[in-house]
Amino acid sequence: MRNSKVVTIGVVAFATILFACTNKVQSSPTFIFKPAPSKDAIAKVNGKILTEGEVLAGAESDIYEAQKKVFEIKMAKIKSYLLQSFIDTHPGKKGLTNDQFLEKFIAKDAKVTDAEIQAFAKERNIPQLNDDLKKRIEMFLLESKKREAIESWLAGQMEKSPVEVYVEKPQRPVANVKIGDAPWTGGENAKVTIVEFSDFQCPYCSNAVKIIDGLKKKYGNKVKVVFKNFPLPFHSDAAKAAEAGLCAYEQGKDKFWKIHDLMFAEQDKLKVDQLKDKAKRVGLDMKKFEDCLMTSKYAAKVKETISEGEVAGVKSTPTFFVNGQLVNGAQPIEIFSEIIDEELAK
Repeated sequence: MRNSKVVTIGVVAFATILFACTNKVQSSPTFIFKPAPSKDAIAKVNGKILTEGEVLAGAESDIYEAQKKVFEIKMAKIKSYLLQSFIDTHPGKKGLTNDQFLEKFIAKDAKVTDAEIQAFAKERNIPQLNDDLKKRIEMFLLESKKREAIESWLAGQMEKSPVEVYVEKPQRPVANVKIGDAPWTGGENAKVTIVEFSDFQCPYCSNAVKIIDGLKKKYGNKVKVVFKNFPLPFHSDAAKAAEAGLCAYEQGKDKFWKIHDLMFAEQDKLKVDQLKDKAKRVGLDMKKFEDCLMTSKYAAKVKETISEGEVAGVKSTPTFFVNGQLVNGAQPIEIFSEIIDEELAK
């Protein structure tokens, strides 16, 4: 049965590659494109109507990301059109090029300090800065500030002239992710639950710690944050670190979050002996912790949450579900806040 499943998946994968990569097909399948007989219908095979749920299961996040790109392209064109319209009708535009207008009216205060350059380098672990690299960082930060200035200026113009937009915003995939007995923090009966699937050895997941901390600070007990393990197979220490977290959770919720923060802060130190050292530093009962860790008490539990994540559509870490709505990656706090605010307003 196992070999049969592998062969089947292999055939499907091969067919997908074939259809995607072949630009000349000798004999292609015959498809008849017609209006759908119902909202969820996607195809009809041998008289049977197939629904989107049947055919597209597992591809929800990919479809959403593709739809989001189309939406962003359309919105960028709308913004570009509006920006040009507002510039053209501005009394100060006369005789100025767009670039001159930008420098004189929109981004006149956009400047980059040496402290900002140093902070940028430190955040990205750039050890040494030569003059050329400093200049490149300065230009990058300056362009970012100019974009922010354009957004701010455009927002100010639209306050006087509101714009209705009829482009449909894609809806995030929604999954039924169970909390179960996973570690959590925040409001126990909060209206909004954020479930995070994460990997202690994943560098992007360490960035997510700051995001979650920011959301907890902003919303307090209005949100409940749940942590689910999703160690990636190519991170050799991640699975044992996941077990260590659950062993700590046995001794108290606060103990879990302490070792959680410590493991993310020291991602290069997740070997078994180093995990024991962290357990000692957060004040765990070491005999109980070592017995738990060395017997792999929670290895099966970790595999179980990996399976849960895969069913829900997790393909990388970190992946979040905000009241079931999928958010891929360590996105800016504003992305999470938009969803949270909408959910709290319901």
